[in-house]
Amino acid sequence: MQNSLSCFLVNKNEQKEITGCLQSVPSVDLPSGDVTIRVVYSSINYKDALASTGHPGVVRNFPHIPGIDAAGYVVESKSDRFQVGDAVIVTSYELGVERWGGWSEFIRVKPEWVVPLPAGLTLKESMILGTAGLTAAMCVNSLIQHEIPTDPGNVLVTGASGGVGSFALSLLKRAGFHPVAVTGKPSAALRLVELGAREVIGRDELEDDSKKPLLKARWSAAIDTVGGSILSNVIRSIQPTGCVAACGNAGGAELDLTVFPFILRGVTLDGIDSAWYPIEKRTTLWQKLATDWKLTDLDSRAEIIPLEHVQETVNAMLKGEHQERTIIQIGAE
Repeated sequence: MQNSLSCFLVNKNEQKEITGCLQSVPSVDLPSGDVTIRVVYSSINYKDALASTGHPGVVRNFPHIPGIDAAGYVVESKSDRFQVGDAVIVTSYELGVERWGGWSEFIRVKPEWVVPLPAGLTLKESMILGTAGLTAAMCVNSLIQHEIPTDPGNVLVTGASGGVGSFALSLLKRAGFHPVAVTGKPSAALRLVELGAREVIGRDELEDDSKKPLLKARWSAAIDTVGGSILSNVIRSIQPTGCVAACGNAGGAELDLTVFPFILRGVTLDGIDSAWYPIEKRTTLWQKLATDWKLTDLDSRAEIIPLEHVQETVNAMLKGEHQERTIIQIGAE
């Protein structure tokens, strides 16, 4: 392994000013772990954008390297599960949060965080999906496990123009559901239909300040990527025995509800934790994303940029001006 590595390093100086830029650091500074991976692709998620600013809710220590997703080749392994040259995926766990992440030429991680790249997916496709695609798959799988019927199967998807939401639309359609996209961006409606939405509604249709414990039962189920008052209103609008898979809090962490949706309609609220999803279940879902749930338009759903250009995308994402996926090519395939 080479003596130094190129990465996007976030640091805090003595004046507590946060800076982030491309730098070279000694390879010996990589964290401990039994598997070292040469990163070919990473991606830019909202959590990564926050990490690049040194956000205290994401970054625990400085210096720090963002990137909760990485795909590449094993270059060192002390684990019997992986050999040098294996193509692998790492998403979430502590990557890019408690430990240095994928915006780097190399990462070093625990073997129990590593998923073999399944046949049917390329390294690039795995990062176009990344944590966003895996989280969407977890949400769809939750609805299937809760036996939500596909007929009529009108499943609401909030935050539909975002990474998780856009993948959720496509995976729901592939699984036979009737996805209904919610967006605050009217200009995105046509693209949402292309991605799988059979209907697009404005965010204002979910607004309700009445404080009624139950609203009109409109949806068989929902995938919520927003949280806050939107999630509260969605739960109050779910049909009897429906399910809401909740995976985000961009709209707020508070949940103003009574117990009535749960005890009068039998609604299930299923929290989706993509960070610590068990490796066995994670591996199964990656297999599905490579086979039964394989999306044929992955290459058209993301732009590819070099590590040197991440700051522009981060700025757009933090302003709410970024849609769908951006992946970072860090090394050669």
